Amino acid sequence: MSTFYVTTPIYYPNSEPHAGNAYTTIAADVLARYHRLKGNEVCFLTGVDEHAANVYNAAKEVGLSPQAYCDKIAPTFVKLWERLNISHDIFFRTTSDVHKRGAQKFLNVLYNNGDVYKGKYEGYYCLSCEEFFSEKELTDEKICPVHKLPLQWLEEENYFFRLSKYQDRLLAHIHENPDFVYPPARRNELLSFLESGLQDVSISRASLSWGIPFPFDPEHIIYIWIEALSNYITALGYETDSEQYRTFWPADVHMMGKDITRFHALLWPAMLMAADLPLPKHIVGHGWLTKDGEALSKTRGIFIDMDGDITTYGVDAFRYYLLREFSFGNDGDYRPARLHARYNADLANDLGNLLNRVLGLVNKNFEGVPAPTTSGEFDDEIKAMAQATIDQLDAHIKTFAFDAALETIWEFVRRINRYVQQTQVWTLAKPETKPRMGTILYTSLEALRIISVLISPFISDTAEKIQNQIGLTEFDTATAWGGLPVGIKVSRGEPIFPRIDTKKPKQPKAEAKPKKKAEKKTTHLVAFADFQKLDLRVAKILTAESIEGADRLLKLQIDLGTEKRQLVAGIAEHYTPEELVGKQVIVVANLEPATIRNVESQGMVLAGSGDAVVLATLEKEMPVGTQVR
Repeated sequence: MSTFYVTTPIYYPNSEPHAGNAYTTIAADVLARYHRLKGNEVCFLTGVDEHAANVYNAAKEVGLSPQAYCDKIAPTFVKLWERLNISHDIFFRTTSDVHKRGAQKFLNVLYNNGDVYKGKYEGYYCLSCEEFFSEKELTDEKICPVHKLPLQWLEEENYFFRLSKYQDRLLAHIHENPDFVYPPARRNELLSFLESGLQDVSISRASLSWGIPFPFDPEHIIYIWIEALSNYITALGYETDSEQYRTFWPADVHMMGKDITRFHALLWPAMLMAADLPLPKHIVGHGWLTKDGEALSKTRGIFIDMDGDITTYGVDAFRYYLLREFSFGNDGDYRPARLHARYNADLANDLGNLLNRVLGLVNKNFEGVPAPTTSGEFDDEIKAMAQATIDQLDAHIKTFAFDAALETIWEFVRRINRYVQQTQVWTLAKPETKPRMGTILYTSLEALRIISVLISPFISDTAEKIQNQIGLTEFDTATAWGGLPVGIKVSRGEPIFPRIDTKKPKQPKAEAKPKKKAEKKTTHLVAFADFQKLDLRVAKILTAESIEGADRLLKLQIDLGTEKRQLVAGIAEHYTPEELVGKQVIVVANLEPATIRNVESQGMVLAGSGDAVVLATLEKEMPVGTQVR
């Protein structure tokens, strides 16, 4: 049996996971499920990278120890992966003893081989990336290109890894293995960087205590990127040379966002060369998901409302949209309107209606799955297209072209829809034409069975629903034509993708009333001492959603710096939930909680009202929680 080892990066648990993490993990999940489908023995690794300075700082802000903070956040990743139907085999935490011992063993090998030495480091550093920037990478403003935050100047005595020693070997490996880095644009970027020369890299920190100590110098901890990269072998049992490690290393695919490709394609292979270990086969650096043209960022509060979209459309539709809408190597701008369009066109109409239509005809005219007893126009074409779709899908998966893979499957879905239409199968219920009707319906059902197998790595719940409705009690993974048993009872259940209309019905306009003469308003003065009792704070809106039965109200989740709160605001007629997320607003933070339409509100958002409601916002961004005076 062949083996397949796929990994995601281990994610920083300085806050809960976001859609960028989900995008990477769903893509890796598709690969894992596809290779299991092909009969391979699969190991799928994901996890969290806990020994990071930004994790330490996040814990400090909320008054927890780093370990307690990680113990709180790590389960949120597990919970999201469960909701997204992620089929990982290992969820790895770098605070585990097996990782600590494995990382120290790996560092000892590098040290004993003469590739680690002590020196002084001076340079600019991004806390969020946990990355140093060389002079050639710096902008005049000395801003991190990813997080758009000022870089910090850092000086300390560190240990270094002789990365420059492996420049020529890395160049040779990338040239000799053109598919080592995907997509080609990433490969070209790395070659350009390599050819400009590599410098030795700092691999220790003496200024931090949160981390794994050097085995030969406990005054230093292992730099997070050196430690994190070693998780790909420590999770398998590198420390003890376990059977799992010997079975699955080297990795077939390291999957990640493009911003960390350089660490994986240059630093990690160089360290493996220094330790005389095999290199991973493929480094895949996919494009970023963006929102309104900006990269998703925990630090900057730019994120996608996964919970809302999954609640509305279902997890399979969310997975389908992410993998179908964007070319995997390029950036993709997430737009809820496009998710809605994909759901109704591809899923509800093309696939869902096809299944309902065929099952309805079978139920009406046959006791079970009819036997194919005739041969007619288009039948052979359908069988040939089924095999062609299987072959094309395999080719697309090998190049990580998930959008093209799904389009190939949907070409087959649309062809079956045309087949049903071309044959006008619903007109063939007479005794003399019923055998032909049975053949057409069997062909359509068998095509749907094969389609369910092909979509199972992408949208597994939908695949199982299709097979259940066509009468299979256990999921059939065979793709050879003719596998559907004749005579089994089909079950036309609920539509697998019921149509969703997100538009609110228009309210009838009220009859215009004659305007009253404006009354002169009296200003009531408030004592300054009373005004000082109000605690006005800067807050950031994290999420916004409608409240059922309340057209004017929105439920907001806000960040006050020290805590998260829920507010109710009467601004739904003037702001959509999407345009509110990420805005900084001013709130009254010390109001007594009130219940509005059965929803608790823990404060008030300041806004001006007239012909339109306008939120009180800030001219310049300020730290959340800042008091307004």
